Amino acid sequence: MKDGEYKTVARYADAVSAHIAEGMLLENGIPAVVFGEVSSYPSLNVMDSIELKVFEADYDAAMALLAAPPTDSSPEESSL
Repeated sequence: MKDGEYKTVARYADAVSAHIAEGMLLENGIPAVVFGEVSSYPSLNVMDSIELKVFEADYDAAMALLAAPPTDSSPEESSL
């Protein structure tokens, strides 16, 4: 486990978007955590944003991944 403080890399209005970004970071070897997910009812979360955080050491790599344009890696194209 890495030592250090968590640093916010993104804020989201909904938990689904936060967890999608978290999964992308995790798939790329960057430990990430969603903070501020209060309720499973989205209407109750409108007051606070949901934050995606990583360790300080991973901040630059996480920001680069989140800023990168999405790529289409569908199985049909990769087998061509």
